[in-house]
Amino acid sequence: MQDLIKTMKALSDETRLRIIRVLLERECCVCEIMQALDISQSRASRNLRILKEAGFLHAQRDGVWIVYSIGQQSTNQFASSLAKLIKEAIISNDLLEQDMDRLNNAARVGPKALQR
Repeated sequence: MQDLIKTMKALSDETRLRIIRVLLERECCVCEIMQALDISQSRASRNLRILKEAGFLHAQRDGVWIVYSIGQQSTNQFASSLAKLIKEAIISNDLLEQDMDRLNNAARVGPKALQR
């Protein structure tokens, strides 16, 4: 029961649904999600943490970045099923289209880029 509650709470926020939609397109680090959704680092990180705790995301280190992807093997059976459902659903609106456009131009920003 707790898994279902945690899963439903995670999906009750527009930003988190947008993040899932972006990650269904490709794996991303926090900076790419920030660029795609045009949100702050703290907002992106907070929502990624909630989605990860609910079992939607897998995180792995790639150099200086933590790369997030939709978890294929989750311990939360509800998260896995709902991620598949979201992927199969045709969700389209102006905001999501803007997210996808920005995602196409998003790039990983490392420490060298911050020194410029």
